[in-house]
Amino acid sequence: MKRKTFIRLTSTSMAVPFFSPLKHWVQQEKLKNWSGNLTYSTNSVFYPRSVGEVQALVKKCRKLRGLGTRHCFNNIADSKYNLVSSKELNKVVELDTSARTVTVEGGIKYGELSPWLHNKGFALHNLASLPHISVAGSITTATHGSGVTNGNLSTAVKSLEIVTADGSVNHFSRDKNVWFPGAVVGLGALGLITKVKLAIQPTYMMRQNVFVHLPVAELNKHFDRIVSAGYSVSLFTDWETEYINEVWIKSKYDPGNKQEVPTDFFGAKAATKNLHPIIALSAENCTEQMGVPGPWYERLPHFKMGFTPSSGKELQSEYFVAHHHAIEAIAAVARLGKQVSPHLLITEIRTIAADDLWMSPCRNQDSVTIHFTWKPDWPAVSKLLPLIEKELAPFNARPHWGKLFTLSAKVLESRYERLEDFKKLVATYDPSGKFNNEFLHSHIYA
Repeated sequence: MKRKTFIRLTSTSMAVPFFSPLKHWVQQEKLKNWSGNLTYSTNSVFYPRSVGEVQALVKKCRKLRGLGTRHCFNNIADSKYNLVSSKELNKVVELDTSARTVTVEGGIKYGELSPWLHNKGFALHNLASLPHISVAGSITTATHGSGVTNGNLSTAVKSLEIVTADGSVNHFSRDKNVWFPGAVVGLGALGLITKVKLAIQPTYMMRQNVFVHLPVAELNKHFDRIVSAGYSVSLFTDWETEYINEVWIKSKYDPGNKQEVPTDFFGAKAATKNLHPIIALSAENCTEQMGVPGPWYERLPHFKMGFTPSSGKELQSEYFVAHHHAIEAIAAVARLGKQVSPHLLITEIRTIAADDLWMSPCRNQDSVTIHFTWKPDWPAVSKLLPLIEKELAPFNARPHWGKLFTLSAKVLESRYERLEDFKKLVATYDPSGKFNNEFLHSHIYA
């Protein structure tokens, strides 16, 4: 292509950012979410490549909603009007080695950022069970990994850049903005997250060991010791027996301190091969186990970046309870075992440290989560969720914002003491409800 031609085409594309086929698609078929259980309500999808394009788009559209990697199982990211994908906003902006921060565009996936950071000598404090998810989507829904001293992924945020309803760029910093604790887990209600500054630390190596058939009686006696046995610990159960099927222990690895891995862990036996959390499935998609050392980003997730995570076709629900209620809450769900098990692929139990973020399920409480990966049968699951929520009601369980639940807005209001402040924050930056959608209307404003 001749230089003048290139310049002319570039200038033309900048003048009409909304109708460039690279930036705005009218989908012939509406998009679905990652697991296929949700079809988005519009086929008008924008793919901006710069903050300027995001600003112009927000000014032009009367109603719109941000869309990440489409991993949410409910309609939190849905819109009847316009969807704005962060897919093309996926770059590292700045690495500040002295301040130990990295600034990224909101659409970058953890699986893209993590190896880049590692090669620069740095790491994140934790990762979710799969690396396929975007930074912006993860933090705005309080997505998490595990570890009694590890906060969810939102707790790594130092500052946010959000394009709000009038098209202006707003910055929310932990050090400078009183709205910051309300903006981080923002449920997509404040605007479109374009940049995120994350805290980082020196890189580290990890190893992962799996144990099978942990007696529930031992879990009840030694819960805190078991979930503290590694940097990150996950328990998997199908509620069918008096055993926890698998215990995954992820530990930092120091080659100068070669500790022997026990063959017995509170009555559980060391696995003899790599396992999938759903034991009947192949472990090919899973991160390396058997104590083999590797970089943090290849051990903290359960699933590899290049492979389908979990089972693929599934539904998910998850509930957070205060850590000190863990044994009682697990027992409450176990009482529903015969009803739950036929529709379940697997349950995962994890721990998360407390934080100060207004809409985080871990706000002001060290938490334990009970996560359900369901078979893709919504009629059956929709009948089970109210039963589980009733059993967990004495513990004021809070749901994962990006997964399936049936708790009413009234119940959620009683469990989030800063919800009214959050509504005031949203009203300040989006007084006309430009970013409001059915999810927010049903669960926050109803």
